[in-house]
Amino acid sequence: MKITDDHFCFACGQDNPDGLRLRMEYPGPGRCRAEFVPGRKFQGWLGILHGGIISTLLDEGFAHAYGGVERGRGAAAVTAEMTVRFKKPAKTGQKCVLEGRVVGRDRKIITCKSVLKDEDGVEIASATGKLILVKDPTS
Repeated sequence: MKITDDHFCFACGQDNPDGLRLRMEYPGPGRCRAEFVPGRKFQGWLGILHGGIISTLLDEGFAHAYGGVERGRGAAAVTAEMTVRFKKPAKTGQKCVLEGRVVGRDRKIITCKSVLKDEDGVEIASATGKLILVKDPTS
């Protein structure tokens, strides 16, 4: 499978006018961070960010945590498994902070963790997951 970034990803693609348009930072190897203020178009119940969008944010934390390690080396991975734990609602119009990190890796599987917090640092949701390496720069 060939993985191509055309900058139209729903989560981070800057060319997708309907997407989240996340701007990631990379505070260290295997780590990523982004701030996001969800608009009303991403709500579920009135004033509350849709759980599917929260899950998307957490999944993107996996991808960018791994991508931050492998940037420029031609590696790509896709999510194979994800477990999400919701702790409290996220409000639309209020800043959320996403943090993702790689916690382990073997030959083809990358284990990650992501956390979404409100602007006060209180956890909204977290996820653990596994990515499958689809292009290995060493092969």
